[in-house]
Amino acid sequence: MTDFSTLAVHGGYNANRNDDAVSVPIYASAAFDLENADRGRDLAAGEISGFEYSRVANPTVDALERRLAALEGGVGAVAVSSGMAAVSYALMCAGEGGGRIIAPTNLYGASVDALGDFLPQFGIHADFVKDINDLHEIESLIGPATRAIFAETVANPNTAITDIRPLADLAHRHGLALILDNTVPTPYLLRPIEFGADIVVHSTTKGITGHGNAIGGVIVDAGRFDWANGRFLQFTRPEQVIADIDGNRRSFSGAFGSEAFIRRIRVKYLRTFGAVQSPFNAYLQLIGLETLPQRVARQVETATAIAGHLEHTPHVVSVNYSGLPDSPYHALAGKYFPRGVGQILSFKVEGGADRVRRILDGVKLFSYVPNIGDARSLIVDPANITHREVPESYRKAAGVSDDLIRLSIGLEDAGDLMADLDRAIAGAYGE
Repeated sequence: MTDFSTLAVHGGYNANRNDDAVSVPIYASAAFDLENADRGRDLAAGEISGFEYSRVANPTVDALERRLAALEGGVGAVAVSSGMAAVSYALMCAGEGGGRIIAPTNLYGASVDALGDFLPQFGIHADFVKDINDLHEIESLIGPATRAIFAETVANPNTAITDIRPLADLAHRHGLALILDNTVPTPYLLRPIEFGADIVVHSTTKGITGHGNAIGGVIVDAGRFDWANGRFLQFTRPEQVIADIDGNRRSFSGAFGSEAFIRRIRVKYLRTFGAVQSPFNAYLQLIGLETLPQRVARQVETATAIAGHLEHTPHVVSVNYSGLPDSPYHALAGKYFPRGVGQILSFKVEGGADRVRRILDGVKLFSYVPNIGDARSLIVDPANITHREVPESYRKAAGVSDDLIRLSIGLEDAGDLMADLDRAIAGAYGE
């Protein structure tokens, strides 16, 4: 098997097919020459692979999709314009036609809003649980309309870890798909498909790109789930859009088998709703991917050191980082994350929101930014920014309160970052 670091540089790209360009070219073209009538007909019918229109597929974006599918161990991927597009498309594709999704309350704020308030307007509803690892609670919610279980592999900002293997086994016993958001760890730290996940989504804006210069998302299909098991009628219904060259309607499961989900994402969701990844953003993400292992390894090392330092810092009440020995998720960290749990951590301070504001305004190296996974270290108050729209009861269950600060650790010197936090915290308390 090719090593992860090698795939991060070379996966999904053949220079010989691109005029020997060593770096993936930016194909800034809206459309592509169909060459002749027969080839154009076969391309439109999906009988052969190739490029015709960049709303559906583009060579630069295709290289990114192939590389990410290889890194996650999937059969295919679709890159989209943002992480929320990836989350929304995956959930809609699974829940289409009145399905229900089981999910925890400690999701990213926009995901909670999508499941709890927006997708119900389209007939897709959520059943929320407090603890995604409470299999009894989850099983009690499974009904005829349940389609999938959705969770984050590492929750943001409290770094709670999903126990993937038993959750996947439970889902599959009931014919449900397991959809996981793997944004925080990136595939370098965790490949959920190896533990039973069926669909993996990312905000590639974060650690995958790694430099805060491009927005993007991706959906990766493991290619193992039976979408024709009776719960997902949208996959067995014949559709005109994938009729064969003689005009005979086909179903996605019948036409594409194990790739039915990712093909439906591309043909129905990307093609229709149009949240297209731009070739230039795809190029930036490909460049970021080349250094993913080195970046994340360094960030994990520094994040672990800073989390340990904060445990002994005056005025810090508690630290959330699953990589710490006293974390309630430490055993799961050992099970799933031999390379570490990531660059995100959070901590609570004495005195509430007023002290938090003073700390935010007092740091010099940390940038006050709602992003994560950047080469720069970032700081934010989740209650006011990333989780503002989350219902108060859900925020409390996830540990998001006015006294919480989240850090995303970058590539700066660990000592300099610790000194910056120490000065800001001391200054916030008049010391």
